[in-house]
Amino acid sequence: MDNRSKVVSNLIWRFFERCGAQLVSFAVSIVLARILEPSLYAPISKVTVITAILMVFVDSGMANALIQKKDPDDLDFSSVFYFNVCFCLLLYVALFFAAPLIAALYKTPQLTPLVRVLGLTVVVAGIKNVQQAYVSKTMQFKRFFFATLGGTLFSAVLGISMARRGFGVWALVAQQLSNVTVNTGILWFTVGWRPKAMFSLERLKGLLGYGWKLLSASLLDTVYLQLYPLLIGIRYADAELAFFERGRNWPNLLVENINYSIDSVLLPVMSSQQEHRQQVREMTRRAIKTSSYIMMPLMAGLAVCAEPLVRLLMTEKWLPAVPFLQVFCVIYAFYPLHTANLNAIKAMGRSDVFLKLELLKKALETLILLVTLRFGVLAMALGQLCSGVAAQLINAWPNRKLLDYAYLQQLKDMAPAVLLSLGMAALVSTIRFLGLSDWLTLLLQVPAGVAVYVAGSLLLRIDSFQYVLSILRRYLPGNRQEVRE
Repeated sequence: MDNRSKVVSNLIWRFFERCGAQLVSFAVSIVLARILEPSLYAPISKVTVITAILMVFVDSGMANALIQKKDPDDLDFSSVFYFNVCFCLLLYVALFFAAPLIAALYKTPQLTPLVRVLGLTVVVAGIKNVQQAYVSKTMQFKRFFFATLGGTLFSAVLGISMARRGFGVWALVAQQLSNVTVNTGILWFTVGWRPKAMFSLERLKGLLGYGWKLLSASLLDTVYLQLYPLLIGIRYADAELAFFERGRNWPNLLVENINYSIDSVLLPVMSSQQEHRQQVREMTRRAIKTSSYIMMPLMAGLAVCAEPLVRLLMTEKWLPAVPFLQVFCVIYAFYPLHTANLNAIKAMGRSDVFLKLELLKKALETLILLVTLRFGVLAMALGQLCSGVAAQLINAWPNRKLLDYAYLQQLKDMAPAVLLSLGMAALVSTIRFLGLSDWLTLLLQVPAGVAVYVAGSLLLRIDSFQYVLSILRRYLPGNRQEVRE
């Protein structure tokens, strides 16, 4: 299999994995939202603030360092594995004893056991981390498909069963913990790599030299994102936090399917080509054009259909989440710019530049957060939109020199998808004035949106449309010989 076919094959497997898992997760979230009250989601969101920050330390930037390194061997992987496991155990012990303090911060005593149980995900993720890096480095993304889907299905059944039996917030806890545990177990038994009885402090130091900058950058980004639920949870009502998080989660589910798939496959491929600037530039350009072509209409369509969709799927009690959902659709629509630019910087080995970008962005974004905090939760979401626009410029700036690929060139590559998506959204939004039921409105809006977007792609001869079609044709019966593993 040639390199291009291998990239496409692994991208398809990664995309199927994310789509399968997120579709199940989405369906489960709808069922749970109909069973549980919005206020029950707030305690989980509060605990997730802490576990999300700790998850950054689980990686320690070491997974990316293993992927970026040209020829990592068993000594590298084993050293990182033992370091991660020991470090995660220490993190959990600290979290266990800090649980009452976290509960006191939120003035919610019942958070203590939730923190201690959900904190176990940190330990499990520490065991899984190096296996994931090995799969990514060796381009065996099919393994992720079975592990992720297995964990998602098992946790779905468990979470819904517990919710129906009246376990309340503990149904959400069990769902999260069982998901990562089953996922890790399947990955452990299906991936051929096992840690060897070897350890090198020198190798670890070498990997940390690259990884600590990515760790610092990721920590800054995660802390900033988690500041929102943290401050909302402290300053505003639990229901406000639930609506904010629900509005953010829906577009995030779609973005993860596409953006995360491209991100995880392109980094190891770009890293292998780091000495050939032109090839990295072309891969970055193709990633921006293709992912924006797919993501833009999804975000535009979701924003237009938000109100009938929320009312139909989760009942009227969740309607206050609609404006948040629409704002985050705009934010996430431009994520291809962030992902592609940052991947290129990491692949070129410039973790120092990566860290400097994060420091600059977080200083600006934190200022915007502090300004908007006093004006309400929706103002905070709009502040994130402003931050996202600024971050686009900052992330793209280094690649003006590194890849000779400036921000204006990137916008030009995205322009066909942006303009076509806006036109599609404008046409589809007129259907709501017909005064039909939510079911009929959505049944007309969705196919109409798809038809307008495809027809526009054909009329305007958008090259990303032809590129996506060429990939799909290779997976039709009779055309699969190129992508066999």
